[in-house]
Amino acid sequence: MNMNLLPVLAFSLKPVTIVLIVITVLLIAAIVFLYIYGSKLQKKQETAQSQLEAGAQSVSLLVIDKKRMKLKEAGLPQIVVDQTPKYLRGSKVPIVKAKIGPKIMTLMCDEKAFEVIPVKKEVKVVMNGIYIMSVKGSRGGLETKEEKVGFFKRMKNKFAKAE
Repeated sequence: MNMNLLPVLAFSLKPVTIVLIVITVLLIAAIVFLYIYGSKLQKKQETAQSQLEAGAQSVSLLVIDKKRMKLKEAGLPQIVVDQTPKYLRGSKVPIVKAKIGPKIMTLMCDEKAFEVIPVKKEVKVVMNGIYIMSVKGSRGGLETKEEKVGFFKRMKNKFAKAE
């Protein structure tokens, strides 16, 4: 008699409860998948970064111009454009035009380095191939971008001056 009641008890749950259990199981599975996939991508990124740093060299260059441009319009070698994934070819990237020795070259730049590179000045940078990774120094000093003061900080400063 106990065997006959088991299937009835298993399906006596309300449909809403069954749907919530299935959704919960799917969400847990998705979170586990994203965690594993994310850790693999992080390992890949760390190895790529270590390879970039291994081949890096310090170079002195004169920055002619810097701007954000689409990869196709930047004037980079065709090999670079071909190796870039198709979904990224339309995105804007930081591009620096610089004179290295007698050559004028178009270089890609890291976001952090792009912010501090001064235009029309000589800069010492760490680069690998056509990729500028960081800025070591400059003769005229590096550009420092002032942080934007938020609304609440402005109001706090205003009231502090009034007192």
